[in-house]
Amino acid sequence: MNIILFEKEEVKQKRVILADHRAKHIVKVLHSEVGDSVRVGVIEGDIGIGKIKRIQKKFPFVVELIVEFTDKTVSPPAIDLLLALPRPIMLKRILSQVTTLGVGRIFIINACRVEKSFWEAGILRRVEYRPHLIQGLEQAVDTHLPEVHIYRHFRPFIEDELPRIVQNYTHQLLAHPQGRQTLTASMGGRKGRILYAIGPEGGWVDFELDKFEEVGMSSFSIGARILKVDTATVAIHARIMQELE
Repeated sequence: MNIILFEKEEVKQKRVILADHRAKHIVKVLHSEVGDSVRVGVIEGDIGIGKIKRIQKKFPFVVELIVEFTDKTVSPPAIDLLLALPRPIMLKRILSQVTTLGVGRIFIINACRVEKSFWEAGILRRVEYRPHLIQGLEQAVDTHLPEVHIYRHFRPFIEDELPRIVQNYTHQLLAHPQGRQTLTASMGGRKGRILYAIGPEGGWVDFELDKFEEVGMSSFSIGARILKVDTATVAIHARIMQELE
C-alpha cells in the first residue's frame, strides 16, 4: 500500500479518522508516529499528504489524520481490456493487477469456453470487485478507478456493442496463440488508445474469432507457449506499455 485512499465523505473539515485495515497498515507496516506524514488520496479525486494527529497502536487500531490535497493524478491510461470471464479467484487477481498497471475500462464478456457457473460468482457485483480495484490503486499511487462493464451474452455484445466501442481506439488487438502477426507488427509503431482482448481458458472458438475480425480486431501472438489467463493479461499489458514507450 503506497498511498492511503479514502472516500470523499470520509473527509470532514480536513480530518480523516481511520479504524480499519488502513489504520493497521499505518501502525504495523509504516510504524508511523504522531507528527509523521503519509501520502493520501481521495478516490476519484486528488492526492496529498496526511499528517498524523492521533494514533492508537493497540487493537483496535485508530489513526486520525489532518489532510491537505495538493496534486492532481495522472491522465487516464490509454489502454483498456476486454476479458472473457475467468474463474472468480483469477478475476480478483486480474482486476487488481491491471489496475496497478493502468487501465481505463474493463469489459468482461461471455465466451463459448466460459463456465456458466462463473456468472453466479459474487465478484461480479460492484461491492465485491471494487475493493480489488482500490487495492490496485493503492499499489500504483493513483485515485481513478477503472470503469467495469459486464456483458453476460456474447452475441448481443459482439454485434451490437463492440462495433460502437472499437471506434474509440486506434488499435483493436485480439490475443490468440495462432495470431496472424506479432504484437509489434499489429501496433505498427502508431500511438493512440488501445483495446486488447484476452480469451478464456481454452481460448476463443472459431466463431468468436470470426466475429472479432468482422468488427476490425486484429489477432496477434506473443509466442507459441500457452499462458494462463492472468499471466497472459499481465504479460500482454506490459508488452503494450513497452510498445507505447
